[in-house]
Amino acid sequence: MKELPFREIHLDFHTSPDIGAVGSRFDPEEFAATLAAAHVNSISCFARCHHGMIYYDSKVNPERVHPGLVRKDLLREQIEACHRHGIRVPIYTTVQWDQLTAREHPEWLVRNEDGSVHGQKPYEPGFYGSLCVNTPYRDFLKAHVKEILQTLPTDGLFFDIVGTRDCSCEYCRKAMTEKGLEPHKREDRLAFATSLIGEFMRDMSAFVRLYNKDCGIFYNASTIGPVETPLADAFSHFELESLPSGVWGYQNFPLVMRYARNFGLDCLSHTGKFHTEWGDFHSFKNRAALEFECFHMLALNAKCLIGDQLEPSGRLSPAVYDLIGSVYSQVEAKEPWCSGTRALVDIGVFDPKEFGLAKGLSLDDSLIGVGRMLQESGQQFDVIDTRSDFSRYRVLVLPDSIPVNPELDAKLARYLAAGGSVIASCESGLDETGGAFGFKAAGVRLLPDQTRDLAGNLVRGRYYDRHDYADYLLPKGPIASGLPETEHVMYMKGAEVEAEAGSEVLADAVLPYYNRDYRHFCSHRQAPSSGIRGYAGIVKRGRVIYFAHPIFRQYDRNAPHWCKVLFRNALDMFLPDPVLRHSGPSGLIATVNEQEKEKRLVAHLLYYVPERRSKNIDIIEDVIPLFGVKLSINPQGRKIRSVSLVPQGAKLPFTSESGRIEFVIPEINGHQMVCMDLDK
Repeated sequence: MKELPFREIHLDFHTSPDIGAVGSRFDPEEFAATLAAAHVNSISCFARCHHGMIYYDSKVNPERVHPGLVRKDLLREQIEACHRHGIRVPIYTTVQWDQLTAREHPEWLVRNEDGSVHGQKPYEPGFYGSLCVNTPYRDFLKAHVKEILQTLPTDGLFFDIVGTRDCSCEYCRKAMTEKGLEPHKREDRLAFATSLIGEFMRDMSAFVRLYNKDCGIFYNASTIGPVETPLADAFSHFELESLPSGVWGYQNFPLVMRYARNFGLDCLSHTGKFHTEWGDFHSFKNRAALEFECFHMLALNAKCLIGDQLEPSGRLSPAVYDLIGSVYSQVEAKEPWCSGTRALVDIGVFDPKEFGLAKGLSLDDSLIGVGRMLQESGQQFDVIDTRSDFSRYRVLVLPDSIPVNPELDAKLARYLAAGGSVIASCESGLDETGGAFGFKAAGVRLLPDQTRDLAGNLVRGRYYDRHDYADYLLPKGPIASGLPETEHVMYMKGAEVEAEAGSEVLADAVLPYYNRDYRHFCSHRQAPSSGIRGYAGIVKRGRVIYFAHPIFRQYDRNAPHWCKVLFRNALDMFLPDPVLRHSGPSGLIATVNEQEKEKRLVAHLLYYVPERRSKNIDIIEDVIPLFGVKLSINPQGRKIRSVSLVPQGAKLPFTSESGRIEFVIPEINGHQMVCMDLDK
C-alpha cells in the first residue's frame, strides 16, 4: 500500500432512525469543495453506523437503509464527488456495536460471566452492547462487506470497535469446550477471546482481499499495543484513536505512537474538532490545541486525522472546516519534511501492558511517568516490548514492574555484552513469582523480610494516601548532581534490596522513625527521617543502574523534581552524548527524524502549554513564543552541510565540535521545524 495521505477527516455519522430528512441538505459538489478548500485529502464516510443504519442503496439489506435517508445512495455520492476532487474515501462500517442487530439477535451478544449483556444495561441510552464475532453475526458482516466491495469504489475499509471481549455466550462456551478449555475459568475465556479476535481479523482481511487486493484495511480497538501488533499482518496500516480531550489525555498519543511506529506500517493518528470527544455536536476545539495535536503527530512520524460528525442534514459545517483548514493548510506546507521519516532515538522503554499491567485504553502509570521524564528532558525514545530488536537502543528502561523470565534475562545479557545499558526500577527485574531477581545483571538481591502493611500486603511500589510507608533517599556523588546531598522523600516504598558483591551503592534508602498507622504517627503525612540506613536505594553494577523505588509511578502521581533529576543523572552516566539537547523549558517537546531518501535530518520543536482549566480536560488556548533556543544535535556520524528553518527557508549559522552541531533557533511560535541537510 502506498503512503497514507497526511490530512484525513473521520466523518462520524451515527444517526438515530428517529431522525428524519437525513441528507436533505447534502450537495455533492459543495461537500467535496468544502473539504478541498480545507486542504483535506482523505475522508472516511459511512456505510453502516452504530445504530445499525446503512447509508447507501443496499440490495442485500434494504431494510437497514436509514428510514429517514432522503438521498438513498448518499455514500456513493460522497465518494464520487470526493474522487472528482482527488480526495481519498475509506469506507467505515461498525463491527461490535450495532443497536439494530443487537435488538433483532440478542443471542449474538457478548455475555458476561453472569449472563448479562457486556457493555449495556437495559435502561441506559446507547448502542454499547457488544456483538460476538463467534456467532452467525460474522456471516452477516461478510455479506455486508462483500456488497460494499462489489458495488462501491473502495479506497479502504475502517472496521470500528474490534476488540477482545470476555464472552460467555452460547457459541463461545461451546467452542471453548470443544478446544478443551474450561469456560468457567476467566483465564481460559481470555485466552480464547484473544485468539478469537485475531482469527476474526485475519479471516476478514483474507475475505476482503478476495474482492480488492489494494484497499486499506484497519481494525479499530481505540489503541495500538502488544495485543494488536502480533496481528499486524491483518492490517494495511495502523490508526491511533487518541482524542486528548476524551478519555485518552495528552500523555496517551506520544507513548502509543512511539510503540506503533516500530512495526513497519504507516501510522495515522486521530484527534477531533470536538471540545470534548466523539458525538459532541456544534462544538469547536481551540485552534491552538488543534495545531498542537496535528503538529505533534508530524513530529512523531504520524499522518493527521481530525474527527468530525456530519449533522443529520448531510451538510458540512462551514465554521468547522474554516477551523480545520486553518490547521491543515499549515500541515500541507510542512509535509515535504515529514514524509518517509524515521525517528532517531537513543532509548527503548518497555511497555508494562505486555505483561497485563494496564487494561483497555489505559496506559500503566509507570510508562506515563517515564514518558514524561524523558520528554521533559528532551530525550529521544521508543516504547518497545520483549520482541523488539534491543540493538537499536543505547539504553533500555524497565519501568517499575517489568518481570524478567529466563528468556528475557538471556536477551538482556546479550544486549549488555554488546555494549548496551539498562536502567530498572522497583519490581522490574524480579522473576514472575516476584520472590527473587530474574534479571541477574541487576546486581541486587531482595532482603528476606519485605515490609507489609497491617492487612499483610507487600507495600513496595504501592501508593498510600498519607504516604504511610514512605522512606528517604540519600544520594551522593554523580547521581546527586543538581541536588543537595540530603534526604529526599520517596512517597512510595521501594523493593528492599542489598547490593551484591561488585555492585556500587549510589544512594542509601533511609528509614523513617516508623511506618505510619493508627498506633504511631507524626503530623499529617509520613514520619520524618530517622537517619538510619534501611537498604540500598540506587545501585550500579557495570552498565546497569537499579532504582529500588518506583520513581516512574511516583512521578506520574505527583512529579517530584528530584526523581526526574536522579533518573536524568543515571542516563547521563550511560548516555553522555544523546541525539538532542536543548536550552528551552521542560515543556518544550523536541524530536529528531531522518528522511533517508532526501538525505536530511529534521528536528521538530513544539511549545504549547496544556492547562487544567476544567475538571476533566486539559486546555490549550494561547501560544506563547520562545526566543533564542539553543539546540545541540548528535547526527550519529552523519556530516551536516547546512541548517535551515522550514518551511520558511531561512538559513541558520551552526558550529560543529566533538561530533555535535549547535545552532540557535531565533523563535519558536508554537511549532518550528529545522532541516539539517546531509552531505550527499
